[in-house]
Amino acid sequence: MDLSPGVHCVHQIQWLPCQFTDEHVSLNNEGHVDTQLIHREAMLQFGQKGDAPVNPHAITFLITGSKLDLRRYLDGVEADQLECELRRYSTEGIHVHWPSQEAKEYNRWFTCTLKQNKGLFIVIGFLRHPSDHPPPGQQDYRSWPTIADTEILTTSGKHQQMSESCIAMVTKTQTPSVKATLSSQQRLHCQFAIDHRGANVSVEWHRQHRGERTKLFSHNSRTRQSQGSGVGVKALAGGDASYTLPFTKMNSEGTYICSVSVNPLLGSQDIILQIEEPPRVSLNVGPVLSLLDGTDHKVVCEAENYYPLDVEINWYEQDPAVSGQRVGAPLPKMLQNILLSSHKHNQDMTYSVSAFFYLQASFRASGKQFTCSVSHKSLRVPIKKSFILNVEGESRS
Repeated sequence: MDLSPGVHCVHQIQWLPCQFTDEHVSLNNEGHVDTQLIHREAMLQFGQKGDAPVNPHAITFLITGSKLDLRRYLDGVEADQLECELRRYSTEGIHVHWPSQEAKEYNRWFTCTLKQNKGLFIVIGFLRHPSDHPPPGQQDYRSWPTIADTEILTTSGKHQQMSESCIAMVTKTQTPSVKATLSSQQRLHCQFAIDHRGANVSVEWHRQHRGERTKLFSHNSRTRQSQGSGVGVKALAGGDASYTLPFTKMNSEGTYICSVSVNPLLGSQDIILQIEEPPRVSLNVGPVLSLLDGTDHKVVCEAENYYPLDVEINWYEQDPAVSGQRVGAPLPKMLQNILLSSHKHNQDMTYSVSAFFYLQASFRASGKQFTCSVSHKSLRVPIKKSFILNVEGESRS
């Protein structure tokens, strides 16, 4: 279940500065639960039991003796491109004997979320910290043990064995945010890894949009029963839970949630899918518009079938002789007398709009280039359509 095979340089990361988002849970005067988030300095440190902390002034999570190495899932990025957050994880009082731990041991659980700072991937690891104390009931978050500012948390146990693991489970997505055009096929990436074989794994996909949550797929490794479609059941055995959306429609938009459950852990990755359909731009005139001096003509630039709604249309006037110059060319003049039609809501839920003006023909304007520029969030650069005005005198009989 290696999510990033062949990556070696990432193992050079020996530590990562992290934010430990701690929680202080209490009852207020009205008897309701209040949660106060406390942001604390922490270090995720990879090494051996007994290693000195890299930062003695921070809480140190010392990762040792793990079959799953978080660093193998980081796609070779440098440490300064990663955002790291550590949090406590509530099992709601459930204790499950984790394979490889000692019979008398209990567990305290933490999550480590690693995000690439440009949104290329999100990795979530579950850290197991052996403890002598059983979970304090269903609302275990109300009596979590205090962690001192300089405490060292090691996840390997008192008597380290090669089979013990500190990273119990990992989930990853390489598509945390997806922008899709209509009628396209999209693969929403979700992979997972567990530190032991034979685990009873449940995988589910849901779509959430405007308060509605719809189940798309589910599979249980022990019963081998599946519901829904979009995920290759054979691929699940190798930790690939990616979901394929065969044909995107407007109602495909939403948050897609990939959930991987191994009792008592539930890991999920949220993938936001947005529809972005680029506009089709056209003019109601050809490359050259010939008019008689003194006449006028309605010139229309139409942007059709785009989504979402916001679009910007501008008209410019320029001398074509200087438009190709890189240095010293005057900027195009933006026309001010532009009128916009009302937005048209099409049957496929896309939008259309037009920007037009009345061009008065004069010999002074003859030879000028007029350009319609359309900007939309689906476009890296604006779409431009141009024509050249040719003004003629009245014909003599």
